[in-house]
Formats: sequence, C-alpha cells, structure tokens
Amino acid sequence: MSESAPRNRTDAGHEPSGASDDLRKTPSGKRGDPASRGRTTIADGVVEKIAGLAARDVLGVHAMGSGLSRTFGAVRDRVPGGSKSNATRGVKAEVGEVQTALDLEIVVDYGVSIADVARAVRENVVSAVERMTGLEVVEVNIAVSDVKLPDEEDDEPEPRIQ
Repeated sequence: MSESAPRNRTDAGHEPSGASDDLRKTPSGKRGDPASRGRTTIADGVVEKIAGLAARDVLGVHAMGSGLSRTFGAVRDRVPGGSKSNATRGVKAEVGEVQTALDLEIVVDYGVSIADVARAVRENVVSAVERMTGLEVVEVNIAVSDVKLPDEEDDEPEPRIQ
C-alpha cells in the first residue's frame, strides 16, 4: 500500500484509535458493556430461600421458625394446593437495590452452644446470600425460639401412610 492512500476516518472525522479503544459501538450506536444495560431485581422470597437453606445446613439447627409456624406449616402441607416451601419458614428478608437485611427464627438442638450455632448460621447465611445474589448483607438477626430436647417428639404430625 502506498503512503498516499487515504486513511480511514470515523463518523466524527477523527482518526480511529485502533486497539486501544476499549469502548465499542453497538448496532444501536450505544457504548458500554452489555451486562450494564438494564436492571436485575431479586425478590424477597429468593433471598429468604437462600438464607433458609444456608441456615439449615449448620450443625445444631434443628428447625426453622417458631413452634406455631411449624405446626401451621405441617397442616398447610396436608391441604391440597396449600403447600408452601419449607425453605422460607422462619426467615424474613428485606431486600433493597444493593443490600439486604435478614431476620431468622431457629430451634437449636439441646446441648449445643447457642452462641456458636448462631455465629455459624450468621456466617453461612451471609456467605451464601452474598455469593448467590451479589447483595451486601447488612445484618442477620437470629432469634432462638426453642431448644429441641432429645426425648421430645417433633411438632409435625405423623404421616398416615408409612
């Protein structure tokens, strides 16, 4: 190619900057990363499920929710079409655009250190929610509503079919 050949120019009349120009024009003429276009919203129930499952994974957590909510849940499970996911029982989330706050109600096994279980639940919940949602967890409040004694029966009724 000879040196007298015309150089390519952009629409604005500026010479192209070549590979150093990281911003690319899209077909619509907009610039930027496609991942930054639009919004992603996360429902409270999604965060509640993630937190509930993460809390249940901790050794020493017997159940989630108060005795009353577990009893109503067991009754609701028996009604056709009334079953709600057990994953959210005992969990309440408030979700903002970039942060979330959680309230958990747990039942611990007798003999465990409640402080250690609460700390482990808090760490597991924060880790899971932040990793899966990208939201900053600003607080995890834990209420221990009961202790499961070794000889106590569960509140849930026995199934009719074995």
